[in-house]
Amino acid sequence: MNEHLKDIFVATSCPSQQQLLDYVQGKLTPEQQHEVEMHLADCELCSEALDGLAAFNDKEKLPALVREMRWELLKKLHNKYRKSRRPEHFNIYIAVIVLAIIFLILALFWGYHFYTHPK
Repeated sequence: MNEHLKDIFVATSCPSQQQLLDYVQGKLTPEQQHEVEMHLADCELCSEALDGLAAFNDKEKLPALVREMRWELLKKLHNKYRKSRRPEHFNIYIAVIVLAIIFLILALFWGYHFYTHPK
């Protein structure tokens, strides 16, 4: 997978996924918790991400659930990216190539036939 798809929080000043998970699970020190809360006051993306994480009842299962959801999202993005790289008129290109090959074979056969059997 491309490195830029791994974590949407990497390229920003946002807390990492692990920091948000630790915040929800209550594993941060008071200073770290305060830093995250200060950031949440200004960042709508992180606030919504935290709201989603906080909605889970079993906080200990969150890391596994986040990894699973992230993996599924990356697979979908990868498949979408692969499909979007396919030419828009792919079938037309294949048909043109097949017709060109058939034409070339007929031209070679015709040329060979008239070369070996002159009138």
